[in-house]
Amino acid sequence: MKQLQNVWQDKVAVLSLSIITVTTVAGIFAPFVAPHDPEEVHMELRFASASWEYLLGNDHLGRCNLSRLIYGIRPSMLWVFAALLLSVSIGSIVGVLAGYFRGKTDAFLMRVCDVILSFPGYVMTLAIIGILGVGFENIIIAFVLIKWAWFARIIRTSVMQYAEADYVKFSKAIGASNLGIMIRHIVPVTLPDIAVISSSSFGSMILQISGFSFLGLGIQAPEAEWGMMLNEAREVMFSRPEMMLVPGLTIVIIVSAINYLSDTLQVVLDPKLMTSSHKLQGLETASADKLEGKAGA
Repeated sequence: MKQLQNVWQDKVAVLSLSIITVTTVAGIFAPFVAPHDPEEVHMELRFASASWEYLLGNDHLGRCNLSRLIYGIRPSMLWVFAALLLSVSIGSIVGVLAGYFRGKTDAFLMRVCDVILSFPGYVMTLAIIGILGVGFENIIIAFVLIKWAWFARIIRTSVMQYAEADYVKFSKAIGASNLGIMIRHIVPVTLPDIAVISSSSFGSMILQISGFSFLGLGIQAPEAEWGMMLNEAREVMFSRPEMMLVPGLTIVIIVSAINYLSDTLQVVLDPKLMTSSHKLQGLETASADKLEGKAGA
């Protein structure tokens, strides 16, 4: 509860969480929130300016920009979040097994991770797309196949800090099963680390999926996605800059909100960072008091 209170005390973190929550809800209920069909073509409204009926104007096919922006939340955020959850789940299982059992199990699992991580992420993604073909689903598959190894290595390091703790040794001494120890004692203490690395990776995955869609490797027309909206507006970026500004600003705002919320979670969930933050605030307050005292004198 104290950790949640610390988050609520940070106004920017609350604003970031509100932006993410509202955007997620809008994406889930897109058919009810979007004012128009995102794929409905009106050539007579081609590049029409903003109006009361079309608040963000129309694109090169007369489609509603606002509706496409709202429907674009699904592939740009919700499906990316699903891929993140799957990657974190696989990585957590592998990381916990490697960090708890160590020995040959750790050596084998980490060698598999080393092989995957030895290639740059973008190169591996492009290779998988080349094998499976262009498409949004294939990019999601590529993310899962690549990201889990990175999560596994980080979570393994976290698990190794607790695997030799006294309460774990005591549980082994009284005959508790390895599975029971991992579920009751290891997983709960690693959840803060998992939450931090997951939230910090979420923003980068949104940028990556938007980048691949901008290159034409992701979601295909006529479906809506933020990166593809940027690609479609590229030809009129000088004559109609607002066409690129709308999806571009959306990506910037969402990723910035996720990154700031991730930083806040890291500070709140890490006692060392929280202590350092309080000490820094105390020094700043003391310095301000001294300055005020000198000014009064």
